[in-house]
Amino acid sequence: MKTATIPPVRIEPSFRQEIERSLEEGESLTSLVEAAVRNEVTRRRVQSEFVRRGMAAIHRTVVAGDGISAQAVIAKLETKLAAARSGKHA
Repeated sequence: MKTATIPPVRIEPSFRQEIERSLEEGESLTSLVEAAVRNEVTRRRVQSEFVRRGMAAIHRTVVAGDGISAQAVIAKLETKLAAARSGKHA
């Protein structure tokens, strides 16, 4: 498989200088850009999967009807917070 290039991006000269100052020893601008793009693609994939799993969990809870109301969760947290503030454990 042949390699491909990422489209060039126009930036202000001052930003390019800042990027170049941030390069680690032996690192090139090209390798930094490639790593940044790879990291962002990975972050987006992980985020998308996280949202998909969350939506599936919400759906399962709604279908099963066994969810806990937000009010019940908040009440329990408020009880724990009050206990922590008074030095007691809930």
